[in-house]
Amino acid sequence: MLEEVSISRVATYGEGPQRLNGLRHINFLFGTNGSGKTTISRIIADPTAYPNCAVIWRGARPLEALVYNSDFVDRTFTPQLRGIFTLGEVENDTLKRIEDVRAKVIEIETQIGTLKTTLGAADHSTGKRAELRALRDAFETQCWEIKTAHDAHFSEAFTGLRNSRTRFCDRVLEEAGGNQAVVYSVDDLKIRAQTVFAEGVTRLAAVSTLGGQDLLDIEQEPVLAKKVVGKEDIDIGALIRRLGNSDWVRQGIRYAEGPGSPCPFCQKPLDEELLSKLNAFFDEAYLADVVAIARLEEAYRTFADAILTKAEAALASGSPHIDVEKLRPLCERLRTLILLNKGHLERKRKEPSIPVTLEPMAEPLGAVASVIEQANREIARHNALVDNLVAERKTLVAEIWKCLTEEKKDLIAQYTTAKSNLDRAIAGLSIGIEAKAQALIGAQSTLAELERQVTSVQPTVTEINAILASFGFSSFWLTTAGDKQQFYAIVRGDGSDARETLSEGERSFITFLYFYHLIRGSTSASGMNVDRIVVFDDPVSSLDSDVLFIVSALIKRVLGEAVDGKGRVKQVFVLTHNIYFHKEVSFDPKRQQGERRSHETFWIVRKTGNITIVEGHQKNPIRTSYELLWAEVQNPGRSNLTIQNVLRRILEYYFTILGNMDKDAVIAKFVGRDQQICASLFSWINDGSHNFADDLYVAADETTVGRYLAVFKQIFQTTNHGAHYAMMMGPEEAPPQDDAATTAAELATEVVQALPDMEGALVASESA
Repeated sequence: MLEEVSISRVATYGEGPQRLNGLRHINFLFGTNGSGKTTISRIIADPTAYPNCAVIWRGARPLEALVYNSDFVDRTFTPQLRGIFTLGEVENDTLKRIEDVRAKVIEIETQIGTLKTTLGAADHSTGKRAELRALRDAFETQCWEIKTAHDAHFSEAFTGLRNSRTRFCDRVLEEAGGNQAVVYSVDDLKIRAQTVFAEGVTRLAAVSTLGGQDLLDIEQEPVLAKKVVGKEDIDIGALIRRLGNSDWVRQGIRYAEGPGSPCPFCQKPLDEELLSKLNAFFDEAYLADVVAIARLEEAYRTFADAILTKAEAALASGSPHIDVEKLRPLCERLRTLILLNKGHLERKRKEPSIPVTLEPMAEPLGAVASVIEQANREIARHNALVDNLVAERKTLVAEIWKCLTEEKKDLIAQYTTAKSNLDRAIAGLSIGIEAKAQALIGAQSTLAELERQVTSVQPTVTEINAILASFGFSSFWLTTAGDKQQFYAIVRGDGSDARETLSEGERSFITFLYFYHLIRGSTSASGMNVDRIVVFDDPVSSLDSDVLFIVSALIKRVLGEAVDGKGRVKQVFVLTHNIYFHKEVSFDPKRQQGERRSHETFWIVRKTGNITIVEGHQKNPIRTSYELLWAEVQNPGRSNLTIQNVLRRILEYYFTILGNMDKDAVIAKFVGRDQQICASLFSWINDGSHNFADDLYVAADETTVGRYLAVFKQIFQTTNHGAHYAMMMGPEEAPPQDDAATTAAELATEVVQALPDMEGALVASESA
């Protein structure tokens, strides 16, 4: 049966869906004309015609829906009504075969419903489909975390996907399944992305390399380690060698102006022979070594200055690929060592006889050169990217996706495995449903064939005509018509067509009777043995009170069948705007204090601001004026000024109008003050309930009201109508159940059943 009906964006229903949920076997809906009731019946009749509305069936097993509404009346009331086939006299073995096949149909339908429930709804809100959606939603969230974590650096790789979780997730699965790119680290990809994805990117100039081999070669020059001195075979050479002052003598001799000039060492006239010996001591070999030392010093300064200039240029280049923090201390160290070596060479030039060793420059030069070379490699890669930017971007995007999917390969594998399992389960369920559907078609075909052998339209004609006759409709009746007598015609006594001359009430009544019998039959020779739900939408329009009550009685039979669960009717909806019909058809003596029973629901359909809303109620929301009077008595916050009038009206309706009891006999059952109060109530009834009473009874305090209520209760108890008092006041007021009480309870039930008539009496009394 139906568990829920959702209505939105149709007729007067707004955007937000109105839901009839928690539906039971019997469902009563009350609403005024134009409130939106018929829309509900139309949705139940054909949900597919209303794409913005939905119905949910228990066990995903749809039942046939028979709907009586204005559409049904217009569709049915034609010159010839389609005949209603019902089972005729059937042999026991044939009936058993029909029941067996029907049981098989129900079994297969139940199995299909179970499979569909397990599979889930088409909107993926339940079952395995819901599991698949939940799995996908969770995976999309996890994939989106990848995008969030790397979007700042790899946004270009995510172009077209950054605003859609679904598309991003699809791309992750696509890349995980087919990306063959090389795997690089995220940090490496970030560096490349800065170039490849940068706006207006251009080529970069390479950083000048240091060179430095010439500088290293000078370190190996032999003259630096050589003691450069004069010619040793000169007799003065032994003295100079012994004194170790060759460099001092060489520097001083430059100041000798010639023979006879002052000696630069002793200031005596310089002897020509001595001058000749000194000059001979510093021969050409010596002078060549001195010149070589001077050239080495000059060359070292030139090469070293060039290297320092290049190092400074590298620091100041601003290249994004130069590690300035690493290069700066290396350059400072290089500068320091060069200064030391310049000092060594200067000393060698001044004192050629002293061997010197230069500070080794290979390691500091190599350190600086390594930083520059690494920068140039990055610059070369950058320039290669710039030269082939389109291809590089494509390659980088592929490598980014490969890196990210490799990082999440375990997560992706878990998802794909779980999805594969669910896909197989869903496919298996779908195949099972299809197989069961084919089996159902076969079983239904067999059942239809058996029913066609034993069905007839005549029994329905006989029953409807009998009901028409019993209610005084003798001027027309139904008869079979058509070539095969498979239709019905409405005829007069002379056989003429009566359809066009029927009154509105007659038309409504015969159409309802047709629908009532259709519930137990079918318009084809098969199909009367299927489970179904029934909807009655305002079935008493244009009917007089007598026909209204027979319609109510027939509907209550259908309600009883739905509650018992033994027939084909599994669920009933009753929609009406008629308060008397609603009270009649919904009356249940077993219902306590209006509380709904476990098999029923109550709803109000109302229009607010041209928008229809549907409200569920725990109690029957439609009450008669008589019940409202009792509700005032039950209310602890009742008004002391009006309660006497309420009590008098209840006594008038119950004892005088309905019960026709002797008021004097009732008054005689009391004594003293209570008799006076009782008499005042009944005498006021006789005077007319709209006259002013004297001050004694108008100005009532709490004590007086309490006394009135006590006497009011005693009136019912002393007349053996305590059961009615208890029923109207609640179970806590229930009196002991003796025979008299039982008789009174039966009378009370009859009174409540007559409440609609009583309502009319109340209105008449109010108007008097």
